[in-house]
Amino acid sequence: MQVAEMRMLRWMCGHTRLDRITNEVFREQLGVVIICEKIKEGRLRWYGHVKRRQVITPVRAVETLNVEGRRGRGRAKLTWDERIRPDLLELHLSADMVHDMTSRRRRIKVKES
Repeated sequence: MQVAEMRMLRWMCGHTRLDRITNEVFREQLGVVIICEKIKEGRLRWYGHVKRRQVITPVRAVETLNVEGRRGRGRAKLTWDERIRPDLLELHLSADMVHDMTSRRRRIKVKES
């Protein structure tokens, strides 16, 4: 994803990789942040929305859903909870901070360059 992002940023500036300009120069010139960080920000924002909902709503009922049957071959796909847990640990967020929206928003907001 980052490769595609940088390719688009270079294209917007009219440069190629042969010009040997670092990624940071393009990001600073265009005022954008890493796309993975913005995706993480959106994922954590959605986590707050979901956790504030009542437990009986369908979006929360899926958390305790148990699927019958066999899984396919290969590594199992990450569940939403498994994907969000490292993000929470990295930003020192806890599940009880869901209701304190101002401090949570301040922590997950990606700084624009």
